[in-house]
Amino acid sequence: MGFLNKLFNREPKPGKPQELGDADFDQKVLASDTPAVVDFWSSRCAPCQVMSGLLNELGPDYAGKINIFKLNVDYNAQAAAQYQVRSVPTLVLFKNHRPVERIVGLVQLNPLKEKLDKLVE
Repeated sequence: MGFLNKLFNREPKPGKPQELGDADFDQKVLASDTPAVVDFWSSRCAPCQVMSGLLNELGPDYAGKINIFKLNVDYNAQAAAQYQVRSVPTLVLFKNHRPVERIVGLVQLNPLKEKLDKLVE
């Protein structure tokens, strides 16, 4: 969620990736019946910025079907360790309250879209 959204307590746009932290990981990802994608990233990682752009582009297409989250590993080491994130970017896809797939490294738009389509089947 951007600075102005936080300042004015506005909800993020549908499908836009939401920030996530160690404290709310279980509630937002594991307890939800909606499939989720968690983007483990770092501000020092150039490929992470590209992945973020891809998720921003695809997000609205999956609004209401998939929750997309961004978790900065520099500030949320617990979740990164729990899901054995060793490099960034790493996407972990969740369905039925558990991880079902992991994508390590930058992936192109169409293969990413195929993975998301499979997640909502």
